[in-house]
Amino acid sequence: MTSKNAKLVRRDFLLSISAMASAPALLKEHGVGSSTGFRTPLFDVALIGSKECLWSYRITPSGKEHRVGPPVFNVDNQPRVASLASVKAGREPRRLPNGSTEYSYVGTFSSFPDLSLTVLFQASEENPILRFNYILRSARRHALTKPFGRDELQYLKISFQDMPEVKEVRLSNFLELVHAYTMEEVRLAPRDFEAQTSSMGPLIVASNGQSSMLVAYEHGSQVPDAFLNFQLRPDRIAALEAVKGNYLSGQILDDAHNYQTVWFETGGINGDEERLASAFRSFVLRHMTQNLATRKPLIYYNTWNAQERSKWFYGKTYGYPINRARVLKDIDIARQMGIDVYVIDSGWFDTTGDWNVNLKRFPDGLRSVKRRLDRYGMKLGLWFGPRDAGAASKVLEGYRDCIATIHGKEITLPGWWEPGSVDYSMCLVSRYMEAFGKRLVQLSKEVGVTYFKWDGVSTSGCDAPGHWHGSARQTPEERAASYGFQIVQVITRLADQVAAACPDAIVDIDTTETDRFMGLGFLAAGRFFTINNGPYYHDYDIPINTQHHYSNVFAFPGPARTWICRTPLPHDKWIPSILCLTHYFADDPFSSQQLNMASLILGQNGIWGDLPRVSDAGIRYISETLGRYKQVWNDVAAADPIFVGQVSGSPEIHEKIHPRTGRGAVVIFAMESGEYAYTTTRAASSKYWASEGVSVRFDRKGRAKLKLKLQAPAAALAFFGVE
Repeated sequence: MTSKNAKLVRRDFLLSISAMASAPALLKEHGVGSSTGFRTPLFDVALIGSKECLWSYRITPSGKEHRVGPPVFNVDNQPRVASLASVKAGREPRRLPNGSTEYSYVGTFSSFPDLSLTVLFQASEENPILRFNYILRSARRHALTKPFGRDELQYLKISFQDMPEVKEVRLSNFLELVHAYTMEEVRLAPRDFEAQTSSMGPLIVASNGQSSMLVAYEHGSQVPDAFLNFQLRPDRIAALEAVKGNYLSGQILDDAHNYQTVWFETGGINGDEERLASAFRSFVLRHMTQNLATRKPLIYYNTWNAQERSKWFYGKTYGYPINRARVLKDIDIARQMGIDVYVIDSGWFDTTGDWNVNLKRFPDGLRSVKRRLDRYGMKLGLWFGPRDAGAASKVLEGYRDCIATIHGKEITLPGWWEPGSVDYSMCLVSRYMEAFGKRLVQLSKEVGVTYFKWDGVSTSGCDAPGHWHGSARQTPEERAASYGFQIVQVITRLADQVAAACPDAIVDIDTTETDRFMGLGFLAAGRFFTINNGPYYHDYDIPINTQHHYSNVFAFPGPARTWICRTPLPHDKWIPSILCLTHYFADDPFSSQQLNMASLILGQNGIWGDLPRVSDAGIRYISETLGRYKQVWNDVAAADPIFVGQVSGSPEIHEKIHPRTGRGAVVIFAMESGEYAYTTTRAASSKYWASEGVSVRFDRKGRAKLKLKLQAPAAALAFFGVE
């Protein structure tokens, strides 16, 4: 968002405050009293309850209104529209930890009084994005049904009649070129509405230049395997509909069983899409989650790449670097570099499932490791495979009924650490989830772990009857679809439970392979681990013997891996980059360190590699760079990205300067030697540091004018607002 747009947002905010006194009258314009709606400085919400409009969202002060159609559930083989005979406030509004307020409203169905709908809203006074959710309840026993053998559930509908520019924003398109999920924006042309096509989203954005709005849902699945879809209609209405797995055929509704939908977002602004993207990005960063520790910009080190090098470069084992002496040495170096979180990847435990510390590797049970980290003010992180339980694990004895099956066959995997051992794949959409969550909370108390990396969780995994995703009454296909739909919600709920018991907890879900869910759903509780090492040789049709050759292509110092890791940065337009952890190399030589650290400070914030092999000069350089970055990292995290050029082009320019403070950074990459120049879009602080060969001047509007000469491949950095 430009400085001009920032001023416009502030102006609108002040104007809306002066209009707040008229809220009751405004709500009565909708035909409801002030008790069935609420107002923030940026918008008001009114509960209507009709079959065409359940509630409306009106932008302040322009009065531009967006009407949200009610959900339609199939109950007892009949579509039941949630048009409500009466709507009243539910429980009292409550303040949430992130500063938002949650409002509750309840109404009974006009044509089916056994059913009632609770509408939950979460709203911030400083952001126009509204989060909402529905709970279907029944006074008597009924059932959700699928008379045509498929999900029959429409969550909402909304019109884009006066919005000529409509766009689908995809977050879960797995790009094999970089072996990672990437963001893709697809224009929805008039012919798409006329042809009644569907769009997976999870965001639909619309604008007429003067006003813009969006609607989104919190879930995650890989394109094109959709669980929800926006169905486009010729009248330019988009209806968000269930595709598969959203509920079970015959799912009971009664006093003891309700149906709660996924969460949704909508919001509008007076302005263009650029301003709307800025508002949504700020919403995700500050107002989407109650787990506030997940939004802090920290620097992470993970041992996994050192473990890979141990096996493939040095002829040892994956587990060789995972021992007390090596980890303590690593921590000393990590502290010098400025790393905040030290994560021990797979191998710290004795048996998967039980998740006890391996006393052969750590004789004192990680106590000395935790003491060293505490001394340096660092945090401990551990890797987990949530679905893994070793054949010899004690937990398996009590949860054999929770083993995941496909077509009746138990799913097993070769054990990582003991030759010939076996891991069972456990169904997380079962009571086993509770056992796993309980063990994580215990470990936070036993060893002090506050960062949890969860790996290997996908949307395909189990079709067994008797778990939480279906019984023998449903087909294996329906149970598998229900598992895929519910796993996102279950994992999100589990992360919330861990954070509630351990307030400093941060959970990252690994999305580095296909079939891992990457959408808005998990971001309400945690973050994503976005790139591991990027593509494998087989991704590029390069045949190798994987038994004797490191399978990762981009596993060496230099510029190439940084291209791969920076490619998903366009997510930062909608999803802050600090929520998409990616690890960069600390290796010498300096030219590689410069490229990697310049990439890291754009928000992905991860380091891995073989720390003891980094030179003293390299450690000093990383420490100095991260020290400057930490002076402005909150500004960088909050700043909307400005990107000029293409990844691996010359120049490739990233501007991350906060429009209100002028603090942040500019990074310029070049693969061709020569002279380059760039003038910032936003005014920048006059206190700055620039890398060697970069000159900085300021124009009359306070914008920084950079001139530099690079001997490629190289990166130039300029920090603004640093001492």
